Amino acid sequence: MAFKPQIKVPATYMRGGTSKGVFFNLTDLPEPAQVAGEARDNLLLRVIGSPDPYQKQTDGMGGATSSTSKTVILSKSAKPDHDVDYLFGQVAIDKAFVDWSGNCGNLTSAVGAFAVSNGLVDASKIPDNGVVEVKVWQVNISKTIIVHVPITNGEVQETGDFELDGVTFPAAEVKLEFMDPADGEGALFPTGNLVDELEVPGIGMLSATMINAGIPTVFINASEVGYDGTELQEAINGDASALEKLETIRAYGALKMGLISHIDEAKARQHTPKVAWVAPAKTYHASSGKVVSDTDIDLVVRAMSMGKLHHAMMGTAAVAIGTAAAIPGTLVNLAAGGGERQEVNFGHPSGTLKVGAAATLVDGNWQVTKASMSRSARVLMEGWVRVPE
Repeated sequence: MAFKPQIKVPATYMRGGTSKGVFFNLTDLPEPAQVAGEARDNLLLRVIGSPDPYQKQTDGMGGATSSTSKTVILSKSAKPDHDVDYLFGQVAIDKAFVDWSGNCGNLTSAVGAFAVSNGLVDASKIPDNGVVEVKVWQVNISKTIIVHVPITNGEVQETGDFELDGVTFPAAEVKLEFMDPADGEGALFPTGNLVDELEVPGIGMLSATMINAGIPTVFINASEVGYDGTELQEAINGDASALEKLETIRAYGALKMGLISHIDEAKARQHTPKVAWVAPAKTYHASSGKVVSDTDIDLVVRAMSMGKLHHAMMGTAAVAIGTAAAIPGTLVNLAAGGGERQEVNFGHPSGTLKVGAAATLVDGNWQVTKASMSRSARVLMEGWVRVPE
């Protein structure tokens, strides 16, 4: 029996923040995959190695975690005054499903570098030495992000001494600015409340801050679900009852936020919203073994991604944390000590992260013009990825 040969697709494998994924230039994709639809999804699933009932993604580029089962498609921007259009696809591990409903903040830090290195940014903008501001249009959520890419001798500077908890080796610092970070799907607080009572069958009534910033996120108090906010992955990801409980909370939060119209729809919307629990600052040992002192942080946060506790913190969820922390009265703000603040330093499973946001009350509605943080990025491999035709 004759089988068709594999096809070769130009691709770059990159780390961005605490995530990594396969990056494509839109025009390099096979023609049927250059438009949204089944052909594109099937290509990306095969590239990553999904669906995999063994949940290892051995026959693909994925790393069998939510942080490493990611794809990015970039193109010159069709949006005025923007350099590049950025489309993110979160690939499910054990299902034939690519979730296009949200952004990846971590991989955003690699978008600028890819755009510069692949000619998607006008050469006149790029200094011989310094920093180029790459204006990114995030297609999934219809938002602008500014990526500050360091340049040395006309090329992207990837090496440096910036350390990021959750990433083993230092690299060059990449500053990110998420402009008007309220998610494209609705108001900053979709229910109109800073804190809601969320009724979850089998669990009870929970206090919840539900916010559309960076990515739709449901924040709950750690104490109300039996946690203290210092949990590491092994405490959650190996506990089937805990995973079921947190997924149920996420699903009912999605319903309350208006992201789905029926609870069953949550199964097909795994990437958004996120669910996270917060608590006042507490000393703990990070996953690396280092001590995170309560005197060095404002609060602790743990967040779920694609059904598992994230090993660090999603960049988009960090935007949600920073935004909520800047607004007095949210659960995040209260866990951090309350009051007005323009930045917050929080503890996550791998260490700490600082994120800034400025919030103002305009005509009775909270508005946030920008949230910012620093990440790092680098190319791991470039060339072609091969997939069976």
